[in-house]
Amino acid sequence: MMNLLLTLTLWLYFTLGFLCFFAPFYLAAALFSPNHEIAFQKLNCRFYRIFIRIIRLFIPKLNLKIDKSALAIRSSVILCNHLSFLDPIILISMFTKHKTIAKSIFFKIPIFGQMLKAAGYIPSAALGKLHTLMIQQIEDLPAYLQTGGNFFVFPEGTRSRNRELGQFNPGAFKIARLCRTPVKVLFIRHTDTLFKPGKFLFNTHPQTITVSLIGSLNPDYDSADFTISALITQTRNLMQREMQR
Repeated sequence: MMNLLLTLTLWLYFTLGFLCFFAPFYLAAALFSPNHEIAFQKLNCRFYRIFIRIIRLFIPKLNLKIDKSALAIRSSVILCNHLSFLDPIILISMFTKHKTIAKSIFFKIPIFGQMLKAAGYIPSAALGKLHTLMIQQIEDLPAYLQTGGNFFVFPEGTRSRNRELGQFNPGAFKIARLCRTPVKVLFIRHTDTLFKPGKFLFNTHPQTITVSLIGSLNPDYDSADFTISALITQTRNLMQREMQR
């Protein structure tokens, strides 16, 4: 019963909470903010921080441990393993200035799609107008990261169903090379226990969720020895080593 109550409460917050409380702030940001992207990113961050507070209200013994060093990341491409739909929610709540990749189908949803565009998020794969948007957002990323924002992405592209690492998509690593910024590697644990892939209900059983900074890579992008495959291998080795702990 508690699982169902928490799930319904979160859906009500996600829909009615947005329409009744947050929508006016998004509208004000769209009309009056000198920088729509940053304003929308900050609002998204606050929206999902409340989302997490609701979860913790229902699960008082939920232990959410986030490395302070992870919270301090700025001007970086962040790569992370992927276990649950909660993973992007947690990362958005961690950074007031952030961009990420979202599924292209989400950009076609009325209102929600406009919010994704306004926040500067990037469609995962696109044709037509979304392809133009994707190219534009990627081209703007280097300048954006220089202002202190972060770009986070899950290189597996989809959630792991068995906690094993899936194949990495090289796109995220190519973006890191384009932006010529540090690569920070995060590792998330147990979000799939709280919200399991393929399930509708949240699990209100007490648990510990961690977000750890497990590596800081500073590739020499100008080196003749630099390769995307080597950067992928470094990142994967860090995550595999963490999985064995």
